[in-house]
Amino acid sequence: MGNDRCRPYFSCGHCRLIFVPPAYYVSPNEEKEQYDHHENCSEDPGYRKFLNQLAEPLHKRLSPHSSGLDFGAGPGPTLSLMLQESGHTMSIYDPFYAYNPAVLEQTYDFITATEVAEHLHHPGQEFDRLWARLKADGLLGIMTQLAPPDRPFLDWYYLKDPTHVCFFSHATWEWLNSRWGGEIIYLHKNVVLFRKSSDSQPV
Repeated sequence: MGNDRCRPYFSCGHCRLIFVPPAYYVSPNEEKEQYDHHENCSEDPGYRKFLNQLAEPLHKRLSPHSSGLDFGAGPGPTLSLMLQESGHTMSIYDPFYAYNPAVLEQTYDFITATEVAEHLHHPGQEFDRLWARLKADGLLGIMTQLAPPDRPFLDWYYLKDPTHVCFFSHATWEWLNSRWGGEIIYLHKNVVLFRKSSDSQPV
């Protein structure tokens, strides 16, 4: 892909994921310090509107009183609160702010990951793990900024955050879905919903 002033970028020839080599990852302490500066408040209507890009299409497809996991909830969990307000039961997990590995051993009707994918050091492994925790007909909802198709990648503002180390596209979602044997039921801008059918491939 090329280099900017700070890091090189590579593209996978199979799944089209664009990624930063591990040698350029920041330390866990530096990563958490970056997240500590996020000003995400559950009472902020603007932030709720932003998260509603995933919450609304997800809720429309859920049965009442479904069980969910918000993966990578961050320092101010809000999406989980919004879905609880819609009548669903929520668990949260975050390696820095809500470290509870036990919730990753349970199964769920749906799992969400908002503004998380771009931070993952092993995205394939993490998404496989989440997919395995979905019940049959469960939904996996992901929201992340997609690599721009209409302007130079190296000029993209999203690269300025040093904790952003992998970058997705519709082609990456199609590859993942094909690998899982699932179904993409919603794909709009930066949001994708996958459905796990009863005959989906084990991971």
